[in-house]
Amino acid sequence: MPAISATAPGKAILVGEHAVVYGQPAIAVPVEQVRARAIVKAAPDRAAGEIRLQAPAIELDARLEDLPENHPLAAALRGVFKELGIARPPAFDLRVTATIPAAAGLGSGAAVSVAAIRATAEFLGRRLADEQVSRLAYEVEKLYHGTPSGIDNTVIAYRRPVYFVRGSPQNLIEIISVGRMFTLAIGDTGIPGPTAITVGEVRQGWQARPEHYERLFAAAGALARRARGCLEGGDLEELGRLMNENQVILEKMGVSSPDLDRLVQAALQAGALGAKLSGAGGGGNMIALVEPDQAERIAQALRRAGARQTWITTIAAASKGEENGESRIQRGA
Repeated sequence: MPAISATAPGKAILVGEHAVVYGQPAIAVPVEQVRARAIVKAAPDRAAGEIRLQAPAIELDARLEDLPENHPLAAALRGVFKELGIARPPAFDLRVTATIPAAAGLGSGAAVSVAAIRATAEFLGRRLADEQVSRLAYEVEKLYHGTPSGIDNTVIAYRRPVYFVRGSPQNLIEIISVGRMFTLAIGDTGIPGPTAITVGEVRQGWQARPEHYERLFAAAGALARRARGCLEGGDLEELGRLMNENQVILEKMGVSSPDLDRLVQAALQAGALGAKLSGAGGGGNMIALVEPDQAERIAQALRRAGARQTWITTIAAASKGEENGESRIQRGA
């Protein structure tokens, strides 16, 4: 039997991180330039149920049965078996690799989960719907982040720009029909920004000063709603201004850092339409909305300002059918 492989992109949050945990909308987009890959190979020489997991980046090489219930990769596979009603799967090897830096706000954990879930399900003869993949990956996200918003697994599973509201019935997910192609330059500080820690710090701030943080969350939510209109209408100049406003709000939440601030300012000084941190903050990456012909020049400015890595990604405009209002509206995750 030939090997089965699946890949999943990274992600960037365009507007609304942190506030999305408190019921406000956020917008995220896939980042195709970085990916996780999972490869499943049958192991017919071993007994049924004997599964080996390999992830060289974290020096993992172990049998599934030897990993604890809360191990994220093991939990992803066990979730697939439960979803498919398979008590004893055939023996196989699963190998996971990724070009997505960990703890950088690019959704590395969710991408690994999505790729592993898809490859395993297909090896077992089933192709899961995006909604199923997202739901299974969300359960793994809880192990990584404690109280995740659900936006990472959603945008990565659907591989499309999404407008996401946590806390509405089953979490509202709407695929955004982008009216005009746009380009992002992404700069990685090279400093880990663990989501669970930063989310916990924001929660502590909210508990200590609830009125102050509620105002910040509401302001970020209002920006996300306006940003959706900009994306659908193709108003990139206004979208850039909204991203700048979101960065100010994130600074007031205390989740930016001198390294992120330096990269944001470098992008703006080089001519970006807007720039902000993306993801949990504290480290990780920032994004800049750029004109396509300026993308590489701004990426160079980011590297000069200290970015460890940079990527340029393009989000395509919606197809004709989607422009006519046929974009999917799903619930789940």
